[in-house]
Amino acid sequence: MPDRRTADTALPTGTDVDVVDLLLTQHARIEEQFLLVIGASGQARQRAFDDLVRLLAVHETAEEEVVHPLSRTIADGADGIVDDRLQEERQAKEMLTALIDADVDSDGFETSLLLLRNAVLTHARHEERYEFPQLRAKVPADRLRGLADVVRAAEAAAPTRPHPGAESATANLVAGPVLAAADRARDLVREAARRIES
Repeated sequence: MPDRRTADTALPTGTDVDVVDLLLTQHARIEEQFLLVIGASGQARQRAFDDLVRLLAVHETAEEEVVHPLSRTIADGADGIVDDRLQEERQAKEMLTALIDADVDSDGFETSLLLLRNAVLTHARHEERYEFPQLRAKVPADRLRGLADVVRAAEAAAPTRPHPGAESATANLVAGPVLAAADRARDLVREAARRIES
């Protein structure tokens, strides 16, 4: 079987890569994945959408467990910045949940997808403008590089295929077995973070 690079595997590598590099790369991958969903139909659209859901889930887990808590500690006014980002994430998750329940080829799916895309990309630009520069300015480079391992742990722990009985990766992300997988990913992220901090 040929090596198939996907949005899930296209991460920057090297000893100088830090957590901001990985998150910026994920932002670009998310934007690209939206275009893949929009440009496809039928089963190809469903697969592209499943990949998008997985990518968003992994990305938000890393941000919620690693980036936002760290951001709260490094700057005056950071609580407000992080609270705004968390509110944006909550709104995007609500929009995504509605899309998961829809048929990818149904009337209205693409319009809802475009609204979600706008919300997600606006959120990403806010992080890039308000949060990431603070991390780079105030957190030691070696710690940021170490936190990249935490993000990689989240990527590695996220399910890549549906569990038995789940009809798609999307269903997998919202079904009971996925909650266990998400909890496992969260535990791995926390464990990796503890190792880096000690």
